[in-house]
Amino acid sequence: MKFGKEFAAQMVPEWQEAYVDYSSLKTCLKEIHRRKQNNRQSDTPTRLQRALTLYRSFSGLNRTQNVRASSSDDHDVENQAILVNSVRGNGSGKYETTFLMVAEDGAEYEQEFFKQLDKELNKVDKFYRSKVKEVMVEAEELTNQMHALIAFRIKADKLEEEFGVSGSSGRIMISMNELQGTTDVKQSDNGSQQIREDDPEKVPSIRLAPQEVLNHVKLNQATFTAAKVNCVSKPKQTQMDFSRDNLKRIEKQLKRAFIEFYYKLRLLKNYSFLNVLAFSKILKKYDKMTSRRASKYYTRTVDDSYLGSSDEVTKLMERVEATFIKHFSNSNRSKGMNKLRPKSKKERHRTSFGTGFFAGCAAALILALVLIIHARDILDKEGRAQYMESMFPLYSLFGFMVLHMLMHAGNIYFWRKYRVNYSFIFGFKQGTELGFREVLLLSFGLGTLALISVVSNLDMEMDPETGDYKALTELLPLSLLLLVVIVLLCPFNILYRSSRFVLLGTLFRCICAPLYMVRFQDFYLADQFTSEVQAFRSLEYYICHYGWGDFKLRQNTCKSNDIFNTFYFIVAVIPYWSRLLQCVRRFHDEKDSMQAFNGLKYFLTIVAVCMRTAYGLDRRTSWEALAWTFSAMAAIYGTYWDLVVDWGLLQRRSKNRWLRDKLLIPYKTVYFGAMALNVLLRFAWLQTVLNLNLPLHRETLIAIVACLEIIRRGIWNFFRLENEHLNNVGKFRAFKSVPLPFYSDEDEDRTD
Repeated sequence: MKFGKEFAAQMVPEWQEAYVDYSSLKTCLKEIHRRKQNNRQSDTPTRLQRALTLYRSFSGLNRTQNVRASSSDDHDVENQAILVNSVRGNGSGKYETTFLMVAEDGAEYEQEFFKQLDKELNKVDKFYRSKVKEVMVEAEELTNQMHALIAFRIKADKLEEEFGVSGSSGRIMISMNELQGTTDVKQSDNGSQQIREDDPEKVPSIRLAPQEVLNHVKLNQATFTAAKVNCVSKPKQTQMDFSRDNLKRIEKQLKRAFIEFYYKLRLLKNYSFLNVLAFSKILKKYDKMTSRRASKYYTRTVDDSYLGSSDEVTKLMERVEATFIKHFSNSNRSKGMNKLRPKSKKERHRTSFGTGFFAGCAAALILALVLIIHARDILDKEGRAQYMESMFPLYSLFGFMVLHMLMHAGNIYFWRKYRVNYSFIFGFKQGTELGFREVLLLSFGLGTLALISVVSNLDMEMDPETGDYKALTELLPLSLLLLVVIVLLCPFNILYRSSRFVLLGTLFRCICAPLYMVRFQDFYLADQFTSEVQAFRSLEYYICHYGWGDFKLRQNTCKSNDIFNTFYFIVAVIPYWSRLLQCVRRFHDEKDSMQAFNGLKYFLTIVAVCMRTAYGLDRRTSWEALAWTFSAMAAIYGTYWDLVVDWGLLQRRSKNRWLRDKLLIPYKTVYFGAMALNVLLRFAWLQTVLNLNLPLHRETLIAIVACLEIIRRGIWNFFRLENEHLNNVGKFRAFKSVPLPFYSDEDEDRTD
C-alpha cells in the first residue's frame, strides 16, 4: 500500500484537518517535476556530452562521496538549498524556510513548496502543543482523583476493620459520636455529598493515605449514594457512608476514565509519529525529484520541533500504565495492558460463511415461494383475500425489520468506506460495535426463518368438515416473534450481547423520555421508530389476532373493534410523541430554540398521521381536507428540516453550490439525487388521500408505502451521521467525556 493511502487510513477521523496535507504537498512536487522535465527537454544534451558522461562514470574520473570524505560537511554547506529559521514566541515556535537556489529555473515552484511545508509544520506543531497541554491538565485532574480514591479506600478499609463490618454487608454508617474527629459530612445546596476531615491526628492509623485531600472533595451525587441525616434521634449529627459498594463504583468509574485517557494518549503518540513520517516521506520525494539534499536539514528541524522532540506523552503513558496496573489490575501487568490496549476486532470467517449461507437460503426460499404461488394458482383462489387480511400483516412485520436491518448494514458499510466515525458518535466501546457483516448475518437469518414460516403457512385449503386450519402453522408467526423477543432479552453471552444491551438501554431511555438526558443514540433510535409506524401497528394486530380473534379459522373482528381502532391511532402516535418529548428535554437542558422548532415538526406529524388514519377508517370529505392540509404542512416542514438542518445542505454561499463546504462523497450528484429522492419519498402519503385505483390489495399497498419510508430513513441515516461527523471534525471532538467520581470545591465555584 502506498504511504498516502496508509497515512489517510490511520488518521483520527475527527483530526483530519490537523494532519499534514500530504496530498497537497505531493501535488506541488508533481508541478516541480513537470517543470524540470520541460527544462530538460528544452536543453537537450549532445551525443558527445552523453558519451563523456558515460565514460567518466566507468573510468573513475567522476567525483564520488569518498574522494573528500573529510570535507563532506563543507561541501554540503556550499550546496545547501534551504535555510530553516525558527522564531520562538509565546511558548511556541514558528518555522520559516528560505530557499537559496532562487536563480535557477522553476525556483518559484520550489519556494512555494517550502512555504506550504512550513505552513503544514506550524499547523501540526501548534495542534500537537494544544492537545498535549489538554492531556497534561487532564493528567493532573486524574492524579487528584487517585489521591482521593486512595484516601477513600484506606478509610473504608480501616473503618471496616475497626467496627468488624463485612464488605458484603453493603454499608458502613459512621456516627460522629462514635468516631469523633475522624470524618464529617456536609450536604451542599445541590445535593452533593462533601467529605471533610476534622482532625486526622485523632486517628493516627488513617494517616497512611493523603487524606487531607478529602477536605476539599465532594462525591458526584448522581452516581453515588447520598449522605443520610438521622433527623429523629440526633438531628445535628451527620452519618457517612463508606460502603464497599461506593468504593467499587468509584473504582469502576476511575477505571473507565483511565482507559479513555490512555486511548487518547495513544492517538496523540500515533499523531506525532505519522506526521513526522509524512514529512520524512515527502522530503525524500523532493530530493529524488530535484537531486538536492534538502531533506537532511528540514528533517532535522522537524525532529527538533515540539512535534518530534516532545516526550510528555510517552512519559504520561508510562505513568498511566504503572498506576492502572497497580491500582486496578492487582499488579498484574498482562491483565492491565489487555484492558488498556484492547485487541482490535478481527473479522471472523464464520460470520462471512453464515451471512452467505443464510443469504442463499433466503434467495432459495423466495424462489420456492414464487413457484408455489404460481403452481397452485393461489392468487386466483377464494381464500386469497382472507389470507391477505389475516396473515399478511403478521409476516409483514418481519419484512419491515429485515429491510431496516439491511439498510443499516448498508449504512455501516458506507460509513466505514468514507471514514465516518459512527462508533464514537453512537458512544460504543472500542471494538464492540457491529460491522455490516454481523448486521447482514442477523438480517438474513431472521429473513430465512420468516420465509420458512411463510412457506409452511401458505396453505389456502382448510378442513372441509371443521373449516379449521392447522394450529401449528397458524402459530408460526407468533412463535417467531416470541423467539426474537427472547433472543433480544437473553442475558447469556450469545448473539452480540453487548450490542443487544446497548439497544435495550437506549430503548428504555426512549420510552422514559423526557426523564433522562437525551444523547445522540437516543434520538437517533427514536427517529428510526418514527419510520416503523406500520410495524408497531402490526404488533397491535398480533395482540388482536391471537387474543380475541379465531386464528384457526383465520378470522377476526379487529378492524370493526372500537378498542382496536382507538389503539390504531395511539400506536401510530407513540414514536412521534417520544421524539417530541426528547425535543422538550433537550430544549430544557440546552436552551436551544432549534429544539422547539424540531418539536413543532413532530407535533405537526402527529396531527397529520391522525388525520390520515381517520380518513382511512372513515372516507368523509371533512377528514380528507384535514388530511391533505396537515400532511402537506408536515411533509414540507419535514423535508426542509431533513435537507437543511439534519444534512446541512442547500447552503447558497457554499463552495459546493447548494450543498455544503465539506463533502465526504466525491460525487456531488449523489447529494442532489438523495435530496430529490427524499422529497419524493416524503410525499408517499399521497396514495392514502388520492384514492388511486391500483390493482393491488390494500394491505400490499400499505406495506409498499411502509417499505418506502424505511428506505427513505436509511438514506437519511447516512447523511445525518455524515453531517454529525463533520461537526465533530470541525470541533476536533474525538473522545468520549467520562464523568469523574470526585470534584473539588474550586470546580464547584467555577461552575457557579
